[in-house]
Amino acid sequence: MSHIHVPDGVLPLWLWGGGWLLALALVWLAGRGAKAADVRRRVPLLGVASALMLVAMTAEIVPLAYHVNLTVVAGILLGPVLGAVAAFIVEVVLAMLGHGGVTVLGLNTIVAAAEIALGWTLFRGGIRMLGRGRAGLAAGIATVVTLAVTTTMLVGIVALAGGDAATSRETGALDPSSLTFRAPFADGVVTLGLFSGGEEPDGAETGAGGGLSVGRFAAVVYALGPAGWLMEALIAAAIVGYVARVRPALVFGGALAEDRRRPHGDAQGRH
Repeated sequence: MSHIHVPDGVLPLWLWGGGWLLALALVWLAGRGAKAADVRRRVPLLGVASALMLVAMTAEIVPLAYHVNLTVVAGILLGPVLGAVAAFIVEVVLAMLGHGGVTVLGLNTIVAAAEIALGWTLFRGGIRMLGRGRAGLAAGIATVVTLAVTTTMLVGIVALAGGDAATSRETGALDPSSLTFRAPFADGVVTLGLFSGGEEPDGAETGAGGGLSVGRFAAVVYALGPAGWLMEALIAAAIVGYVARVRPALVFGGALAEDRRRPHGDAQGRH
C-alpha cells in the first residue's frame, strides 16, 4: 500500500512540484523507450494491467486500513517501461476519484513506477535462481521485498514534507497511540469503515484523527504493513503462478524478454 493519501494543499510546493516534474520526465522517457520496442501486441495487456491495479487500489481491507496495489504483477506482465506508463494512467484515474490529491499525483506515479521496476527486477532474479516452475514463489518474494522498500520510500517522502498534517491517516483496528490491535468487529471499526461513506469525524473509532509525528506515523505504517504485504504476496503468487501455467509467454516473455520476436501467446508462440 505504498500510496500517498494526502489531499491537496498539504505538501510543500517544492515537493509535489518536483514530483510532477520527475513523473512527467519518467513518462516521457518511457514513451520514447516504448517506441523502440515491439509494444503493439502489448497495448491490450497495458489496459488490462492498469485496470487490475485500479480495481485493487480502490478496494480497502478495512481492519488493516490497507489496499493492495498489484504493481509487482503489473511489472511482471509489462516490464518497467510500459509499467511506468500504466502507473501514470492509474494514478490519474485515482486522483480524479479523490484517492489522494491531484498535487501528489506525480509522487504517487514515482512510487508506483518504482514498485513496478523493482518488482520486475526482483522477479527476474528470482526466476533465474528458482526456475520457471516456481514463478509464483518468485512473484511472492518479489512482492514482499518491493513493498517493504517502497513503504520506506513513502515514509521518507512524508518526512520530507514536514508537519503533522501529512501524517494523518486511517489506522483501521490499530490504536496509533499504543500500537495495539483491537477486535476489528468491535467499536465500529468495520461498520464505520464500510458504511459511513467516509464521513468519520476526527478521532473516530476507526483510528483516524489528527496528524501523527513522523516517527509515530512510521511505526503505524510498519505495524500495519507486513500483514498487508504478505496478503498481497499471496495474491500476486496466485495470479502469476496461474498465468505462468496457462500463458507462460505473458510472464516469461514480458519479464525475462528472452525473445522479443516471439508473439505473446503460449511458449511456442501460438495464440
